[in-house]
Amino acid sequence: MTLTNLSNPESLTSPNNSNYIVRFVEYRNAEDHRNYLTTNLKYTAWTWIERRNPAVEFPTDFAVVSVDESVKTAVIGEIERLSRVKDVSVDFSYTRSLLEGTLERESEFCEVKKTAGKMFTKMSFEEEDGEVGGHWSSLSNQTISWQRHLLGKRPQVTSLFGADVLWAKGYTGAKVKMAIFDTGIRADHPHFRNIKERTNWTNEDTLNDNLGHGTFVAGVVAGQDSECLGFAPDTEIYAFRVFTDAQVSYTSWFLDAFNYAIATNMDVLNLSIGGPDHLDLPFVEKVWELTANNIIMVSAIGNDGPLYGTLNNPADQTDVIGVGGIDYSDHIAAFSSRGMSTWEIPHGYGRVKPDVVAYGRDIMGSKISTGCKSLSGTSVASPVVAGVVCLLVSIIPENDRKRILNPASMKQALVEGAAKLSGPNMYEQGAGRVDLLESYEILKNYRPRASIFPSVLDFMDCPYSWPFCRQPLYAGAMPVIFNATILNGMGVIGYVDGPPIWHPSNEEGNLLNIHFTYSEVIWPWTGYLALHMQIKEEGAQFFGVIEGNVTVKVYSPPAQGEKVLRTSMCVLHLRLKVVPTPPRSKRILWDQFHNIKYPPGYIPRDSLDVRNDILDWHGDHLHTNFHTMFNMLRDAGYYVETLGSPLTCFDARHYGTLLLVDLEDEFFEEEINKLKEDVLNTGLGLAVFAEWYNVDTIVKMRFFDDNTRSWWSPVTGGSNVPALNDLLIPFGIAFGDKILNGDFTIDGEQSRYASGANIIRFPAGGYVHSFPFMDNSDVATTQSVLTRSLMKGTSPILGFLEVGEGRISVYGDSNCLDSSHMVTNCFWLLKKILDFTSENIKDPVLFSNSVKQGEPLYVDDKQLPSRRTDVNFSAYSAVMEKELVCRRDSRFEVLGTKGYNIHVRGRNRRLPGYHTTTDMGRSSNISLEIPNLKVPNVIPKISDSLSNKYFGLFYKDELDMPVLVASHWLVPAIIAAFGFLFLISFWRIRQKRRRRRKGSGSSRYGNL
Repeated sequence: MTLTNLSNPESLTSPNNSNYIVRFVEYRNAEDHRNYLTTNLKYTAWTWIERRNPAVEFPTDFAVVSVDESVKTAVIGEIERLSRVKDVSVDFSYTRSLLEGTLERESEFCEVKKTAGKMFTKMSFEEEDGEVGGHWSSLSNQTISWQRHLLGKRPQVTSLFGADVLWAKGYTGAKVKMAIFDTGIRADHPHFRNIKERTNWTNEDTLNDNLGHGTFVAGVVAGQDSECLGFAPDTEIYAFRVFTDAQVSYTSWFLDAFNYAIATNMDVLNLSIGGPDHLDLPFVEKVWELTANNIIMVSAIGNDGPLYGTLNNPADQTDVIGVGGIDYSDHIAAFSSRGMSTWEIPHGYGRVKPDVVAYGRDIMGSKISTGCKSLSGTSVASPVVAGVVCLLVSIIPENDRKRILNPASMKQALVEGAAKLSGPNMYEQGAGRVDLLESYEILKNYRPRASIFPSVLDFMDCPYSWPFCRQPLYAGAMPVIFNATILNGMGVIGYVDGPPIWHPSNEEGNLLNIHFTYSEVIWPWTGYLALHMQIKEEGAQFFGVIEGNVTVKVYSPPAQGEKVLRTSMCVLHLRLKVVPTPPRSKRILWDQFHNIKYPPGYIPRDSLDVRNDILDWHGDHLHTNFHTMFNMLRDAGYYVETLGSPLTCFDARHYGTLLLVDLEDEFFEEEINKLKEDVLNTGLGLAVFAEWYNVDTIVKMRFFDDNTRSWWSPVTGGSNVPALNDLLIPFGIAFGDKILNGDFTIDGEQSRYASGANIIRFPAGGYVHSFPFMDNSDVATTQSVLTRSLMKGTSPILGFLEVGEGRISVYGDSNCLDSSHMVTNCFWLLKKILDFTSENIKDPVLFSNSVKQGEPLYVDDKQLPSRRTDVNFSAYSAVMEKELVCRRDSRFEVLGTKGYNIHVRGRNRRLPGYHTTTDMGRSSNISLEIPNLKVPNVIPKISDSLSNKYFGLFYKDELDMPVLVASHWLVPAIIAAFGFLFLISFWRIRQKRRRRRKGSGSSRYGNL
């Protein structure tokens, strides 16, 4: 072991030598941790990294070590086996793109890679003459001007929120400790009267801001210049310089700075960084620890709008106040990221984020040395809210602040006081625009309590309640999931006291069946309450509105000086629209279960033409990057349901079409067999939209990521074509491994085929459409455009087939349905496909005799695309080495089983960490699922024999769902019957023995 000063971490970041964070289970002096590792590690191929920053004065819970990559596995394995070590992870590098001057492209469509780890949310600078940049739209391929013509000076953002009203009352942010994690600030800056401390956490020997970003953020919070006033001019500024002049930072720098913020009792912290990686556990868990220590964190949600599912971490965490941006007309800024949060997909549903929105366009703030300038972005909206928070903190007497104020109570004041905007939905605006004066009124008389956010789910409130207001409930549907957040202002830890209860306001409310999943332990400050809603079968013809309340009781330990538990009753109001069950032909089932997104693995983009966003990280959900398609289907009269469980977990008799779009995961053998049965004999329609898959191209996409300082290799292609082929080959259909690009026209509709796959198997009698495209699979990036243009050839891309009772359509590209990087949409084609698969309506152009296959398309099995053998796919898959089980988003009657027509319980009946009580809709209207701190033991798999079915309980096996209710009387009856037969047999044997004895006795007496 050698000792190295952390003066130049880049020197240790080569592919042969990487830095790792070693987290310990307890805080100790750094020297104690170093001695512990030195004493207990046999390997010497590691180096202790000395961290020289202000946190060295305090105990720490982590260390940074450099490890030789050639022995990485052995060294890290040895470290992780030590009893005082929690885990080992990469010391991520964070980068930021800072664009100066007038911008035409201020969103993430600019030529900047969205890679692993986190990036500073991009800022757009404005020229001094006031010219405003436009927003680049990938959908329209043009620059949209957002310039607002103002008379005279730009408005002071502080006056728009009414800050001067609180200033007049004497509230100016005094004695509030504000931590600004950014690029630093200059000590003698004339705009600030109360810079308390400047600390440097980088490897550069300076405390000054040489970029201007940190100074601007501080100015919005606490500036006193008349041209760019801040909200709380008397706030104590603590400037944490965590980014270098090269806009680089590391996880370890943030961890040290966070620890210092905790040790020095900061009140509020602004963080204008973010990225898609919500699995950077050292960072995420340190944010939890930070908020658990009563520090209110405000963070920008990101500048990846107008795309949905693009929330950045840590703003997507429930304990953080996530801020989106609006313009002065109360329109959501195009750059502002949209919800929902995606880290609970595919096996649940995302949260409402952002929490609030604030003005984030053309905001005035301080320059590096003197003067003011204008900026736009959520990184501007975030300090606007941070300044509001500092001002609100100052209204509470200093002696009462820690008793009353915390991350939950402040969020309650902000979301309950916010002004709901008329146009945007909840996943665009959260609770609405921050209203400083309304929040002031709430906090002025605040008493610690718990609440639910959002507190209302109203299917009649459109567009705010989108997507729920777009599709009513009906009997027989997959559960509709609504995931709300519990805010517990009573304490950092809380508990749910008993199950949530549904209180219908009228008799019709009993038709609603709710299965609850929720946080049994609420920490830090927040938890979740998820409603899985179904209409009972007796409501199949009901049309109307169901209204009522869900209540849940929360309690926390007594505060200091109190003796009684703090308790609070939370209320969620429901107003749900219900319609009669639609006909089968109008019901579509969307497969969410087989989608994989980043993180945890490198899932590549679907269109290889897109260079600025290399990851598939938007969730691939109907309500994120496929939201436009969802709206189109609803407008066309279709009802679209989501399946977050295997294909065995739905009843095909109820659906016209199963829609498989851009799937990356594998399939269970039972799924393949069931789908074949569903199509051939049940008449299910099947519509498949694939993506590119080529092993050579996947290998060439491997890159060394500067953020994680490790090699990244794609887990699969745009979609998992080998897995899709397993599903389709029983019907004689298969995709190939070409990567096709080009434009084509069908019936006057022009479309773009963007990195799509070709069809290489298709039965005779089907209809196949082929077009001349350029094949990029062989040339990759090594050939010139001229050479590639010469490789155009006709390739089949679209097919239609009638098979058995069902109908199948396959298409090799999904980019035309995905709003992320759509060039042209193919909604017209999707409608015609659904006409065919659901109702057997054949478009005369798509089904013309000229495209009917007289001979089958066929290639040998050896020519089918193959799987990669050098990737541990099971680490990312919900199928590989996993147990087939219907999850909590399935119909209640198959929850925890293997599904329909498969009468064997899965070994993992319960999700890990949960225990479940399932409601069959026969009595109560609610069922529960609450976290269990202990992971249940895996139940051994049982056979489908009668003996196992009826006597499995004696061996602690679980019965099949259809047998579960009958077992209450059937098992005892069988036992009684066997007992009765045993008694009869025993009586008969005794009788025979008695007769024998009588006979033998008579003989003896006769002989005598």
